[in-house]
Amino acid sequence: MEAWIWFTLLAATMQAVRTAAQKTLAAHISPMTATLVRYLFGLPFVLAYLRLVGPADTAAAVSQLSENSTFIIYATLGSVAQILATVWLIKALGYRNFAVGTSFAKTEALQTAVFGAVFFAASLSPFGWIAVMLGVAGTLVVSLPQPGKPAELPCAAYGILAGTGFAVTSLWLREASLSLPYSFVQNAALTLAAMVSLQTVICLLYTLIRQPDELLQLRHRLPIAIFIGAASAMGSVGWYTAMTYNNPALVKSLGQVEFLLTLAISVFVFKERITARELLGMLTIIASVVIVLLLA
Repeated sequence: MEAWIWFTLLAATMQAVRTAAQKTLAAHISPMTATLVRYLFGLPFVLAYLRLVGPADTAAAVSQLSENSTFIIYATLGSVAQILATVWLIKALGYRNFAVGTSFAKTEALQTAVFGAVFFAASLSPFGWIAVMLGVAGTLVVSLPQPGKPAELPCAAYGILAGTGFAVTSLWLREASLSLPYSFVQNAALTLAAMVSLQTVICLLYTLIRQPDELLQLRHRLPIAIFIGAASAMGSVGWYTAMTYNNPALVKSLGQVEFLLTLAISVFVFKERITARELLGMLTIIASVVIVLLLA
């Protein structure tokens, strides 16, 4: 299989694990602090990865980033968008079960395809569009409220906003990465290190100013915080590299396999019941993944 496929599967797996851990941690801290954990504890792993795969003179490459206006603009926009998307996702998870809360954010695949086609000329083949539509349809099937239960509009709103944030992050980080002159893997590593560094500073400053007591809560939860950081770093390595290699819409479409992992975590970790409709959604997602792998 092509390299971008392996990186996408790594990303999807690590994101499902990281989101599950964040759901557990978010029960004790605010959404912004839970977002901070992702970046603050992930940064050491990201920098270690950059040291491992970066250009021969990594220090010189990093110093030259400030001279690349295209990189600065897109990396900054992507950093802020991803912070907001993560906060919105954590808020969405607070309304319904883990699998359903995540499903609303999975509209990012369709949003990425639309935004990419409109603003970045990132067109898809007909089979690519079919795969994207099937994947989004599968996740939306499970987001419908149970019979007799009211729709939770805040959950849908936060989830869709999260999808929008992740969609534009994907497109902007790709533009930032492609503006660099190194290999795809090295470009992605440099972009990831720069964005996570900026995101750490933004979230840490916000927390110190607005929610300083939240940092004390982390002292008692360091093991899970470190786990989230490591999983987030590994997932980001996968996403950033895959989206440097290929159209972010296709990467996100294949990344819908994360939802299958999410359902498994929902059942076996959080002991949440999965309905027949949710199983139908799983089959639809599987169909979209097969199309991406074989036809798109």
